[in-house]
Amino acid sequence: MTRWAFHFDASACSGCKACQVACKDRQGSPLGVRWRRVYEVTGGGWTRRGAAWEQDVFAYHLSVACNHCERPICLEVCPTGAITQRDDGVVLLDAGRCMGCRYCEWACPYGAPQYEADAGHMTKCDFCVDELDRGRPPTCVAACPLRALDFGDAAELEARYGPAAVHPLPEREVTRPALYLTAPRGADGAGRVANREEVRG
Repeated sequence: MTRWAFHFDASACSGCKACQVACKDRQGSPLGVRWRRVYEVTGGGWTRRGAAWEQDVFAYHLSVACNHCERPICLEVCPTGAITQRDDGVVLLDAGRCMGCRYCEWACPYGAPQYEADAGHMTKCDFCVDELDRGRPPTCVAACPLRALDFGDAAELEARYGPAAVHPLPEREVTRPALYLTAPRGADGAGRVANREEVRG
């Protein structure tokens, strides 16, 4: 059976945030709730070498949503059973069973579950399961103008791209995310998140 996963090519992303906007538009989520966020990572500097200056400046973007992990910590800590996982790997949240304790939010290293204060419960990316079940791509993937964001079977994506460690994401072994990356220059952890206030929510 297909186990769905995302692929993100950070070397192709322009940071336009069309994926983020399309997701928010589809869900109609309130201010502060963003199921997909685009991180801006920057680093490097200038060094004087004799009469010349050399630079190793870099910048890249990283589009992150729920990674529908092989080991979803959000599911493990949910006391009401509101979070479940389908056979195809998609992690779903049943708002009707959620009591808004926010344990999943605190446990998830990707910040995927997000609290909707007016509704009094958690929300999260559902991989656009209704689109998947009709044979169509998730909204964020369909919206990407540079095709930096894609999706497919986890085994195929892993064979093609391999698991890449990209700053500021945690080590893969924490949750074994269904996310495969084409890493850009500078993704070894030397950079800093330049838009931390924006992605924090």
